[in-house]
Amino acid sequence: MIDVFGLALPFLRLLDAEDAHRATIAALKLLPARRPPKNDPRLAVSAFGLDFPNPVGLAAGFDKNAEVADAMLGFGFGFVEVGTLTPRAQPGNARPRAFRLMEDRGVINRYGFNNEGHAPALARLSARHCEERRDDRIVGVNIGANKDAADRVADYVEGAKTFADVASYFTINISSPNTPGLRDLQEPEALSDLLARVIEARDAAPVRRPLLLKIAPDLSLAQLDGVVRVARARRIDGMIVSNTTISRPVTLRSPLATETGGLSGAPLFDLSTAMLAHTYLRVEGQFPLIGVGGVDSADAAWKKIEAGATLVQLYSALAYEGPGLVERIKRGLALRLEQENISLAALVGRKAAAFAARPD
Repeated sequence: MIDVFGLALPFLRLLDAEDAHRATIAALKLLPARRPPKNDPRLAVSAFGLDFPNPVGLAAGFDKNAEVADAMLGFGFGFVEVGTLTPRAQPGNARPRAFRLMEDRGVINRYGFNNEGHAPALARLSARHCEERRDDRIVGVNIGANKDAADRVADYVEGAKTFADVASYFTINISSPNTPGLRDLQEPEALSDLLARVIEARDAAPVRRPLLLKIAPDLSLAQLDGVVRVARARRIDGMIVSNTTISRPVTLRSPLATETGGLSGAPLFDLSTAMLAHTYLRVEGQFPLIGVGGVDSADAAWKKIEAGATLVQLYSALAYEGPGLVERIKRGLALRLEQENISLAALVGRKAAAFAARPD
């Protein structure tokens, strides 16, 4: 099949990054439904009580309003995460707010949870649920809080209640750097209260959905100790490591590297993978992890899994590689599993100590 979006990449790069993204979403909405390609059975993963056809997922941020989840699954993703969604619609921060760091294969964004709110996304996800697509196609919902919320925890509780019938799993996003004060919810006391209230709402629903926590890569190891301690005590189902970083590696070459916001893509790989490994060692197998940050090849995905990821997610790499990247990663993973005569499960975390020991 011709990779139309891959062919369109040079033209999309002529547009502002956000305009290119919206043009891509608009085009995807016009595509006829396509059946996801078959997966190598060696790539199947069971985690959080869910069966994933392969470990490669689409990270939150691409499909903010749950407009094209099935279209993206059609490109071969094993799962898609929509959002971040807040109870009320909000415009986010002023434009421009997304920047391609072409020389570094990275992206900086300061969107600020721009989205249409719960109601439109719920309508779209409910429609696909009625078409009986939910159970065999995994779509997670990433929930957040409105910038001006008087009680941010209440916004997360509302998200868990609103999408209880249509989400394959929930992700609590308290790690975006673009909503002032949001990362304060990673502090142990605040995090414990947040998780307790969201879990209570989740458990009151007719069907129990897995609950994941997405953390920042900028935590100190002492802060990570506190986060993991609370996550284990509250018995959440998993963690996603990591969100974007506010740090700027000295290796960045792009003149746009000084823009404020969260940095993602290839420059995030080392930091996020070290944080993943540290998290894996602290979790001690109590729940699985999803590794995010700089996944742009089969080799990068392989290293994430060795560092402790049961599943991986990507987003920024699509701006440079197009959606054909998904199948290339899956083929590369399957080939290497065959060559090394190893299973994905045996690969998880086998080099976590080595990744955690690497200097920054």
